[in-house]
Amino acid sequence: MTFYYQRRKFRVAQLIVRDLSDDLVKALKLRAAKRNHSTEQEHREILQSALRGPKRRRLADILAAIPNVGEDSDFQREQSDKQA
Repeated sequence: MTFYYQRRKFRVAQLIVRDLSDDLVKALKLRAAKRNHSTEQEHREILQSALRGPKRRRLADILAAIPNVGEDSDFQREQSDKQA
């Protein structure tokens, strides 16, 4: 399949998956319908999420999500200058 966009020629790959069980195809169609997607679009999104992995979270967002539990003094270490 070939598309023309702004006078450039782009090729779009196609993937055929054979020997799927009827249950798997039915589950894909139901999932797509629940999300208001075509079965083909749902298949693309499943492949993308499986192969690209989760989105990385920013460190600032992770730190901001840590609950506020206690005072800073609750976490201070006592200095020990004892030598054996």
